[in-house]
Amino acid sequence: MTFRRKVYVRFIRSNSIHHTPEKMRVSLTRACRFYTSPITPKPSFFSPRAILNQPFSSSSSSSSHSSTPKPKTPLFLKPPKYSATLSDLKKWHNWAKALASSVRSTFADSDNGPDSSILFRELNWLVEDSLEDPSLIPQLGFQNNSQSVRLRIGLDELYGLWKQRIEKRKPFQYLVGCEHWRDLVLSVEEGVFIPRPETELMVDLVSDVLVRDNDGLRDGFWVDLGTGSGAIAIGIARVLGSKGSIIAVDLNPLAAAVAAFNAQRYGLQDIIEIRQGSWFGKLKDVEGKLSGVVSNPPYIPSDHISGLQAEVGKHEPRLALDGGVDGLDYLLHLCNGTASMLKPGGFFAFETNGEKQCKFLKNYLENDSACSFCNVSIVSDFAGIQRFVTGFRQ
Repeated sequence: MTFRRKVYVRFIRSNSIHHTPEKMRVSLTRACRFYTSPITPKPSFFSPRAILNQPFSSSSSSSSHSSTPKPKTPLFLKPPKYSATLSDLKKWHNWAKALASSVRSTFADSDNGPDSSILFRELNWLVEDSLEDPSLIPQLGFQNNSQSVRLRIGLDELYGLWKQRIEKRKPFQYLVGCEHWRDLVLSVEEGVFIPRPETELMVDLVSDVLVRDNDGLRDGFWVDLGTGSGAIAIGIARVLGSKGSIIAVDLNPLAAAVAAFNAQRYGLQDIIEIRQGSWFGKLKDVEGKLSGVVSNPPYIPSDHISGLQAEVGKHEPRLALDGGVDGLDYLLHLCNGTASMLKPGGFFAFETNGEKQCKFLKNYLENDSACSFCNVSIVSDFAGIQRFVTGFRQ
């Protein structure tokens, strides 16, 4: 698998009540394999190219346990133990392309899902991840090529995967077992929330605070609550550097295992500690000592779940999406708990559903009777949507 940078483009269908800009986070199929951020990621001492194909060894994970679920291996890391002729692979590719072509704009019209052009792009990525030697892809255009190629997955399974993509609307990220996020390639699988491009800015927010502040925040404990795949924690750990320390918490044991897998692949197992549990419940030992608290919590209103894009509503864990009646249940829990967790001057950043939630939280935090916070701000995402609420402990 080659490390690739793709330009991310998102379309908004303003005529869809369930896909207004405030709900951009829940859309999956407009995301490409890699997001090119208008903000240049800060340099770090870790090279994604150097560790891209590093295997995972559970023995060195600080969070490994005999009962911990074992993450699945992403397609691009699987050994190429299957073979097929280029002719047979082309036959599958033609079938898959025809199936994608039949979709046209049906999914996009119904729930802002992928149209055929996006599915064609995903199909190319599936071929790239499946082939041991992706340089052979151009030869798929030749007829009757009997050359044998090595595959990481059998042709029968390729047929099955693509049927799931089209007929069941299974997210592409779950098919290949990974998502490109910032300069990372993260393992994901069904049952674990897929990190979104909007959330990439969270890492830059932390980086900017560290630059403006000093090593007082860099050297302390940071916490990522509801870590999912570990995306935010890994991004921040690379900003903190070798002296950093971040605790990544998730209630879902599978998510905790996947986060540990991803942390180790990037050589961060000594910086990131994975804790499986609910929000602040596993953090009593660091109460009042934290330099920073960050979170991308569930914030979709409960009655919006049924109208989400099929890739999201039917396949991603509801636990990672449903924020209660108005989507604020967990955001308010974060606001109430963060005051006692941060040390004076500590930083927080929470992702929200958009402008309405941002303004509500800003007002809520600024009118805290204990005057716990200062410099509370609303920050827009790369699309100009008010997305994050940030601030500092008094």
